[in-house]
Amino acid sequence: MSSGGLSGIRVGLLEARMSSELAELVRRNGGIPTCAPAVKEVALHAAEHVALFIDACEQRSRVQASRHVAVFLTGAGATALFREAQRQGRLPSLVRALARDTVICRGPKPSAVLRQHGISPMPHVADPYTTDALLQAMEPVNLNGVPLALVHYGERSELLADALKARGALLDELCLYEWKLPDDVQPLEAMVRGLVAGEFDALVCTSQIQCRHLLQIATGMQMDTQLLNALRTRVVVAAIGPTCKAALETFGVTPQIVPNPPKMGPLVIALASYFATLST
Repeated sequence: MSSGGLSGIRVGLLEARMSSELAELVRRNGGIPTCAPAVKEVALHAAEHVALFIDACEQRSRVQASRHVAVFLTGAGATALFREAQRQGRLPSLVRALARDTVICRGPKPSAVLRQHGISPMPHVADPYTTDALLQAMEPVNLNGVPLALVHYGERSELLADALKARGALLDELCLYEWKLPDDVQPLEAMVRGLVAGEFDALVCTSQIQCRHLLQIATGMQMDTQLLNALRTRVVVAAIGPTCKAALETFGVTPQIVPNPPKMGPLVIALASYFATLST
């Protein structure tokens, strides 16, 4: 048996961007990974909105007493904003404005993007980087009447937007990319059939949208009931964090593995430990 505990365990993966890295982690622990990417990030045409956003940032920068808050939910969103600013030749203006503002990131990925431009996000959001943790970190920040730019992930977070508005924030929302199904959904359809047929011992979910897209595909195949039954009874389900766990629980699926910290390495290690325990 592999020292990692996944010897011969057949693991379904839904990760897209880092599918190769995740599959290699599974192999190192002795598992047999099968990848079926469940999401594609599609850039939106937001040039005009970004230009207006930078205009507003520059205008506030000219007023000494003016305050502004910017909230970034994902590294992809932060990257898209800076990339578009660069394309418009206005990256220095954006960086100067954000450097004067209160910038808050939900997790380490957007924080890393901001730091590449010399911007240090504050306050820090606690692990596991959920919406609740973000709102708790923002409690000391006065938002009443304050302009706040919210850079969303692949869909609009209504819960967060409503909570910020309720605290009096003057919200400017930026949606720079969106989550779509992959162009080729055949691997996902094969994943659904394999899960139902008992061809997988475990399923690894690394984002909430993966869970929803998998069920969407199963529903289109008229196999949603069979899929959910398999995930509830036979397949060991691993969710990378609380948000992903909550998405699965919406469908009545309770994941056996939710690692802390919510990262791919600890996720695979926790999965391997789970199966190692079962074999003893």
